[in-house]
Amino acid sequence: MKTIANLLISVVIAIWIIAIAIISVQNARLISLKFFTLQSIQIPFGLVLAFSAGLGLVGVAVLQPLWKLGDSVQDSRFDEDAEFFVDDEDF
Repeated sequence: MKTIANLLISVVIAIWIIAIAIISVQNARLISLKFFTLQSIQIPFGLVLAFSAGLGLVGVAVLQPLWKLGDSVQDSRFDEDAEFFVDDEDF
């Protein structure tokens, strides 16, 4: 089952890479990013798109273990509550 999940993840990432490549080739125009009063140098749109996708993938990979830590803390709290609300009449 784990190999199928890895295969599906690989296919999704490959599709995203192909889409970024196609969009990059079709939009080779130079753009500059603006944030409040700051402005970047002019760089190709495809490069901006590739960096954004890469930062998104790295960000999710870094944050995923933190999400699992938060879930384990909540699960243990709910296990304690489950023992408190046991109905003795069924036994």
